[in-house]
Parts: sequence; structure tokens; C-alpha cells
Amino acid sequence: MSASAKILRLNKAGHPMSWLTREETATLIVKDQVIWSLGKIVMEIRGGFNRQGTQTVLKLPSIVACDGRVHVENFDPPLENKFLFRRDQNMCLYCGGTFSIHELSRDHVEPLSRGGRDSWTNVVTSCRRCNNRKADRDPEESGMELLAVPFVPNQYEFLYLSNHNVLADQMEFLKTRFSSRIKLI
Repeated sequence: MSASAKILRLNKAGHPMSWLTREETATLIVKDQVIWSLGKIVMEIRGGFNRQGTQTVLKLPSIVACDGRVHVENFDPPLENKFLFRRDQNMCLYCGGTFSIHELSRDHVEPLSRGGRDSWTNVVTSCRRCNNRKADRDPEESGMELLAVPFVPNQYEFLYLSNHNVLADQMEFLKTRFSSRIKLI
């Protein structure tokens, strides 16, 4: 496991909650808050030696489920450009070109000045050229067609979008709940 790899945290019902560092995972294991786990052991943390000369070893799995209350609430992912660009695969949804994040911008399909909202279903990734061309108009007025319909990522999709180093067994777990709208990068 690389230093930047994360461990997927689930609640006890098996719903993904967040990404953990190896230190956070070790703390949960030591505090006996991990009630079950999935996936391969991705790291061993070695500690001190006891009186018998045995070294303490903590084995960290790639997915841990933690005890606690299960909250039933609507998931509202934060709308940030890094997640938006990843959702749209760094592709301008007007011209279809793939760009570096520095060449991309957030475009409001229905412009804010015309009552559009800053929401997942009204924003798409756009290259700067297309965004300037569209200006303060809707796609129809500007003669530009959207290549895909913007959507709100669910909790499973959002966790994928928020981590660039998803391990294979974590991906297998997450993609069981992906909608058909999301494409894997």
C-alpha cells in the first residue's frame, strides 16, 4: 500500500462513509471500533515487544466497517471543480475534448444570471474556449449541444471521485452501486 492509499470506511450497515488514513484505521482497530472488514490486508503496522518477546502487529484491511449509529439521510455531495471534472472525465461536455484541469472551467447549463442554480444537475465541465463561446446563454441559444446529461453522484460514486488511488477490492465494492451514468477513469 502506498503512503497515499486510503482505507474505505463503512458504517455497520455496509454503506460507505469516508476514506481513512492508515493511522486513523489503526486507531479504530485498537479502540475496538471495527466490527468487520473486507478485502485484502494492505498493510501491517509493527509495534513494540511484550514480555514474552512477541512483537505487536496490526493488520489493516482495505475496507473496514465501524460501529455507531446508522444515519438515514439524503447524501448531498459537495460541488467542487475537482469532483466535477473527475465526474466528467476531464472532458468538455460541449466539444468532447479532454483537457488538463488547468484548461477546464465549470459551466452553468442554465446561466446563473437567468435563474440557473449552482448544482450538480446544472453544471458541466467545459474547456475555456467553449465556456467563452457559450457565454451567458443556454446551449440551444449558443448553438452548442451537451454531450451528456449532468447528474448528482451517489455516495458510492462520490467516494470514487474523491480518491485517485482506489484499490481493486475497494473498487469492486463501490462499483456495485454505481449508476449507468458514471464512467470509470
